[in-house]
Amino acid sequence: MRQIFEQGETASIIGDAAWADVIEAVDRTYSELVEYQEKLEQQNVELDALRRFMSSVFRSVSDVLIVVDRSHQIERTGGSFDKLMTGIAAASSGAIVDTLATDQSRATFKAAIEKTIQTREFVTVEIDILTADGPAPLELGIAPRLNERGKSVGAVIVGRPVGELRRAYSELEASHRALKEAQTHLVRNEKLASLGRLVAGVAHELNNPISFVYANTHALGKYAQQFESYFEAVQSGASRTDLIALREELKLDRALKNMREAIDGATDGAERVRDIVEDLRRLSSEGSGDVVEFDLVTTTRTAADWVARGTKTPVNVVFEGDVKPVALGNPGHIQQIVMNLVQNAIDALADTENPEVVLRHDISGDRAILTVQDNGPGIPPDVVASIFDPFFTTKAVGKGTGLGLSISSKIAQEHGGDLRHCQPEGTGTCFCLELPLGKSA
Repeated sequence: MRQIFEQGETASIIGDAAWADVIEAVDRTYSELVEYQEKLEQQNVELDALRRFMSSVFRSVSDVLIVVDRSHQIERTGGSFDKLMTGIAAASSGAIVDTLATDQSRATFKAAIEKTIQTREFVTVEIDILTADGPAPLELGIAPRLNERGKSVGAVIVGRPVGELRRAYSELEASHRALKEAQTHLVRNEKLASLGRLVAGVAHELNNPISFVYANTHALGKYAQQFESYFEAVQSGASRTDLIALREELKLDRALKNMREAIDGATDGAERVRDIVEDLRRLSSEGSGDVVEFDLVTTTRTAADWVARGTKTPVNVVFEGDVKPVALGNPGHIQQIVMNLVQNAIDALADTENPEVVLRHDISGDRAILTVQDNGPGIPPDVVASIFDPFFTTKAVGKGTGLGLSISSKIAQEHGGDLRHCQPEGTGTCFCLELPLGKSA
């Protein structure tokens, strides 16, 4: 009997322990469920916030935004899509996105989406879509949609209408064309200004020899009349005594000597005119577009001499340098640079005592160098950085367009060279022109 009681007591103790384990396990499980529920609720809150964020993103995107599945069905739209497709029934959710394209663009659109889905590559395509206002061009970027395992489950299509962009480009092109025309007009005016200075030099230079020729030919006409009077007397049978007296009266001996001098003077004047015309022909004929090797010293001297001839300011133009570099380029265009530099130098020397312009030639590596320096007041340091800007000038209104240095710099760059302001030796202003050296140099 006692043994039975002891066995029952032992079983009771074991049962109580088991229930305690069960209750503890239940408590632990409940606690874990509560913790999991809290985490789930937190994740739901975060997911809801993410959904609201994505929704706001979809609404705020200004571009067209379309999300499609693997069968090209529209799952979601955003951005400017709804506004663009107002009144188009085929643009609703669940529709096949391919049908939004025009007949001409539909196959291209479908193939681009399919390529993105199959290859998971980003594709760019331009198509025309059907809108309430008619076909509209769109530039689309199609990106793949991937799930958590990296499998393609559809595509995201983002694009923007390019009609406005094309109109903007068209307007920009028109503005650019107008700007180029204005620039061409200004360059033409600058060339005309250079031509005006050249014509002034030509007129001044030709005036002296032509006047000399005219004076001598006028004298020759007078001498011819004296000899005609004498020959008329000879033909009329005048006596020897009368002819001697007439010869002394007409001073034919002195007229004969003067006539020879007049002929020599007229010849010299004509030759001078011929030389001037030859220089002018050389100056104009080298203005073609051909790139050739040319003697930089001769080209420089021709241009500088013409500017000096046309100026009212007496300036001493000096050429220095023992080398004679052969440059590669267009001689006529380089002459325009030299004429601009020399003209600017002469203009700056208007109030300078003993004005002088020095042109120095040199060779440095594969470069032919021309340095133009004057002994004028120089360029103020605060404007040096602006001297090559178009329309910038330190001259008085009406005295310059401000395009000379800008055009000259551009010409030098087109030749593969450079035009820059350099530090002068002493006072004045100095410019350095670098050009490619000819192969035969």
